[in-house]
Amino acid sequence: MMSHGQLMDGVYRYQRHIYDLTRKYYLLGRDGLIADLDVPAGGTVLEIGCGTGRNLIAVGRAWPQAMLHGVDISAAMLDTARVAVAKAGMAGRVVLAQGDACGFDPQALFGQAGFDRVFISYALSMIPDWEQALAQAARCVAPGGRLEIVDFGQQDGWPALWRRALFGWLARFHVAPRDGLNPAMTRVAQESGGIAHSRTLYRGYAVRGGWVRG
Repeated sequence: MMSHGQLMDGVYRYQRHIYDLTRKYYLLGRDGLIADLDVPAGGTVLEIGCGTGRNLIAVGRAWPQAMLHGVDISAAMLDTARVAVAKAGMAGRVVLAQGDACGFDPQALFGQAGFDRVFISYALSMIPDWEQALAQAARCVAPGGRLEIVDFGQQDGWPALWRRALFGWLARFHVAPRDGLNPAMTRVAQESGGIAHSRTLYRGYAVRGGWVRG
């Protein structure tokens, strides 16, 4: 049986070259999340499902003193990310590693167990065991740190025809917006001793949420 990593490599083997150009029109809320990260001086940031490196580069520009880390299951996407990071002049600030979002060892991959900011941008909707990935992300947040998430919402404020069309189109790329995302974030925050927050964006097109770890 094909692994999830092999599936993602197959999906993005060619798409990765035009991924950022096309996704900017519908992966809404990413830049707002980055602007709100408020990374402390010299702080550490981890993106789970870092893809092409687009978001990490944006974080690096917004927070020039931050040390950046990215993990992704797709070797093809990481190849693209390494090139992009080098072109942006951030090779010395960004550490990239291959790993499964549902279960990776940050100490082994990056030399540290926790990060001041952890974020997931439009990746949970692509991970089959997304609740396990959410729990794993929580474990990577250092004391006093924050986890931030943005992903597709349930399109509650949009016509039913729009919802069916969008969900059908996303399914072609193995993307499934998670109906239970908000309660799952609240549950994991409670289990982690954190304070959860969430809100919908663009009439339910997207969901922003996360928590602060105590």
